[in-house]
Amino acid sequence: MNKKNIGILTFPTSNSGNVPLSNLVDIICAISKNTHLITGNEGYDFFKNDPRLRTYPINCEHRKNSHNIFMWIFKYITTQFKMSFVLSKSSKKVDLWIFFIGGDCLLIPMIAAKIFRKQVILVFAGSITQSLKSEDSKLYKIVRLISNINCRFSDSIILYSPILIEQWNLKKFNHKIKIAPKHFLDFNIFKKDIKIANRKNLIGYVGRFSNEKGVINLIEAIPLTLKMRSDVNFLFIGDGPEKDKMEIYLQQYNLNGWVEIKEWVKHEELPAYLNKLKLVVIPSYTEGLPNLMLEAMACGTPVVATPVGSIPDIIRDSQNGFIMQNNSSAVIAENIINILNRSDLEEISEKAKILISENFTFEMAVKRYYNIIYNI
Repeated sequence: MNKKNIGILTFPTSNSGNVPLSNLVDIICAISKNTHLITGNEGYDFFKNDPRLRTYPINCEHRKNSHNIFMWIFKYITTQFKMSFVLSKSSKKVDLWIFFIGGDCLLIPMIAAKIFRKQVILVFAGSITQSLKSEDSKLYKIVRLISNINCRFSDSIILYSPILIEQWNLKKFNHKIKIAPKHFLDFNIFKKDIKIANRKNLIGYVGRFSNEKGVINLIEAIPLTLKMRSDVNFLFIGDGPEKDKMEIYLQQYNLNGWVEIKEWVKHEELPAYLNKLKLVVIPSYTEGLPNLMLEAMACGTPVVATPVGSIPDIIRDSQNGFIMQNNSSAVIAENIINILNRSDLEEISEKAKILISENFTFEMAVKRYYNIIYNI
């Protein structure tokens, strides 16, 4: 079978998007004749020198600003026109487009792709509509409508789990949905180097500091946790719009002695941090299939998370990880204490590591995507 020329299009990404985008790029480069990537911001900086693909930059100063929503919408639409222009110029070189991060809301590029009669696969990295719903945003209904239109225009939709069909209200598109996690790990890097018994009571969060991730709930759980155990410390790695609020809260409650906040670390350095943690907390309101969960489990670090997205597909409560009833600060604190008091964390750590090593190899990810793209 002749290989296709495949294009990947994402809204300009921040550092938090580079890992999932990098996984998808690795897979597509393995199964395509030529690979093209349209992205911007930190995403373009990350891939611009990659010899395996042609990368096109989209400059975007887009920042969500509730005080100037009209300017936010204007910049969002302007960015889509820029993306559509680049897509149109490169369409002669591309047989099929994959819309990835933010892709379900890129209506103008979707129309451009269809004008040029290109096949489009919509890969949901997460759900923008569910994020806006969790924020009670005024944009929720408009964005939901746009997402539904893009789903109708797409030739195929890829989700990480069948659970997401109902969670993200996609049942009407069931006939074109395929299940194919793009996640895979390098197990020479993500591995267990330190036994749980030899780790301090260090609780970690790695990711974007944003509302839909529930990071403020975790911050507010810290004093509740310390009331029950004073020998617990916390490490936050990442950045985002809630960072200032987090730092103000820590200062207000005099928690800086128990909490460290670090900027993004290089991906290859992350296993060293995960091997120091006794527990990773994922308190999200909405998720797809979080890379952090897989990476932590591969390093033998137990994960406690809310039952959203594909998380319940992977974590079996009290067997290879832990599921919280919800992400309220009281529930988070209660779960942290209960988990730290368990005597079977080493066993749970080993079960988590084995599960990930058996199911998230590069070869399996490539096979899943090859079967979808070449049978569309």
